[in-house]
This record gives sequence, structure tokens and C-alpha cells, in this order.
Amino acid sequence: MKEVFLEATEESAVEFFSRGISGAVTMLNLLCFRDVADYSASPALKPGSETSGREAFQKYIDHTLPFLHDTGGDIQFLGGGGKFFVGPQNERWDVVMLIRQNSMADFFNFASNEDYLSGIGHRTAALTDSRLLPLLELSGKSIVGEIT
Repeated sequence: MKEVFLEATEESAVEFFSRGISGAVTMLNLLCFRDVADYSASPALKPGSETSGREAFQKYIDHTLPFLHDTGGDIQFLGGGGKFFVGPQNERWDVVMLIRQNSMADFFNFASNEDYLSGIGHRTAALTDSRLLPLLELSGKSIVGEIT
């Protein structure tokens, strides 16, 4: 059975925040949507009628953008996915997003905001699987050197 990832683990959060990242961080989001959103974990957020995973994720984006912008973050890229050109051909991602925050402190303030967290159930309802990879911009055109 395929392993599914919808939320950060305590271990991954501790590792991420202990990296000592200075400067901006960009989050690569790979998203795979349910055909029909599953609000069983957040029934208070459930719309009055059946909703697709894409529609539920749009509700998440609409809810999230004010909090993201308030902490200096923004969506840098939002695009349709599909199957890999190079990679597992049985794996596909519906949407790819790049979210940029100016600093780890800004990201933490965003991700720990209670008002933001009140709408995260739309994200959970929308997705069958996801990946979130923090990216750090390299200076110049060299990949030589340690990336933390």
C-alpha cells in the first residue's frame, strides 16, 4: 500500500526548525486531490453540498491567503501537474505550488496562527496525498558547498 503524507510530523517539524535557516524559504508543494472532498475530520467546515477536492482546496487557498500575506508570504507559482517526465510513471500530482516566506520566523508566525489553523480542515478534506519540500536559494550558479 502506498504511504500517504498529509501533515508534518513532530520529527520533521523539529528537524526543519532546527536547521538554522536564515533568509527566505520557498516551499514546494505537490498536491493530489480527492474526487470528492472528505470533511469527516472537520465537519464544521463542510459545505452544504458535495464538493470536489479541488473546490475544497480553493476554499483553503481563499482562507489562507490573508494570513500568508500578513506574514510577508506569497504564492510564487501555482500550476497544473500531471505525470513525471523523469520519475515514477505511476505517480502524478494534480497541482504544484511554490510558497515563499521571507524568513523562518515569518513562516512560523503564519503556520502557528490559530485563525489560519481554523481553516486547515479544507486542505485535509481536499487531499489524498501531498509533499512539502523546503527550498533554499543558492547564491550564484554553484551547487558546491553545504546546504543545511
